[in-house]
Amino acid sequence: MSTSVAFFDLDKTIIAKSSTLAFSKPFFAGGLINRRSVLRSAYAQFVFALSGADADQMAKMRAYLTELCAGWDVQTVRDIVAETLHTIVDPLVYAEAVDLIALHHAAGRDVVIVSASGTEVVEPIGTLLGADRVIATRLVEEGGRYTGEIEFYAYGDGKADAMRELAAECGYDLATSYAYSDSETDIPMLQAVGHAYAVNPDKVLRRAAETNGWSILEFARPVALRPKMPLRSTPSRIAAGAFVAGALTAGLVAHQVRKRLVK
Repeated sequence: MSTSVAFFDLDKTIIAKSSTLAFSKPFFAGGLINRRSVLRSAYAQFVFALSGADADQMAKMRAYLTELCAGWDVQTVRDIVAETLHTIVDPLVYAEAVDLIALHHAAGRDVVIVSASGTEVVEPIGTLLGADRVIATRLVEEGGRYTGEIEFYAYGDGKADAMRELAAECGYDLATSYAYSDSETDIPMLQAVGHAYAVNPDKVLRRAAETNGWSILEFARPVALRPKMPLRSTPSRIAAGAFVAGALTAGLVAHQVRKRLVK
């Protein structure tokens, strides 16, 4: 039997910054990048926050990051992300996104994070947030190191294609499913489901939302996540904890979409 699912973009939809660029300082401390790269990442983060990321900016960011990580030790990256996850991500998570994740779980839906960032970053964040699955960019590895090549880029039409593949594999009904994103580059992702939401949309996505009749949400309350949704190890505990977090922090956005979520 098919069931609906909720797909969430990560950057500027669930968290207030680029998840990959947010780890630039820990990567510097771990010896993966130099000070110049930290400054360049900080500038990219500023541009990303100021204007969002269009297709050209995303292409430049992709080229920069893949070139930067060529030769990195994969396990070192995973260790740094694990050690600094709470410190980096906790202050960036939107309370409204936590509420919605909890509401979808309470309605019996899986939650899937779909992000152009790499799996080494997205998977731990997904676990932290209580997501059931993630779709993320996969980098090519050889001998425990990144080659600088991309196996799968979770971007644009690639996100939508991966969502359809996952739906076929898991029996999800996309026509009754939900998707949330902030960027024009995710219009294919939003078009793939029956219930699309533009979150803090850039100008192009806002116009697309108005044209297509998609709801527009504004997330503005980053919250310290750890006291509300501690790291869990099993799906049942993830769902239960997420529901409690939503009950404690439910606000205006949750109220706006509650009736549609329980259909």
